[in-house]
Amino acid sequence: MDITGLIIFLLIGALAGWIAGKVITGRGFGVLGNMVVGIVGAVLGGVMFRVIGLTATGLIGEIITATVGAIVLLYIVLLIKKV
Repeated sequence: MDITGLIIFLLIGALAGWIAGKVITGRGFGVLGNMVVGIVGAVLGGVMFRVIGLTATGLIGEIITATVGAIVLLYIVLLIKKV
């Protein structure tokens, strides 16, 4: 992965974290915290999609994959945080 690909990955993850923070309203870690969760969630989303056999192509597909991963990760973190 070159520097341009890394920057695009980070931007998509940050956007996905922001969207996940909006979907799970009233919960989360603020804008910056949700962006970090989104970046990690982008990796999780990619793994989840590969495991269940889905592929996402293009920018929109990558955003959807990252957003789904960020929502799942944010939900898991919030469940752990409650305990």
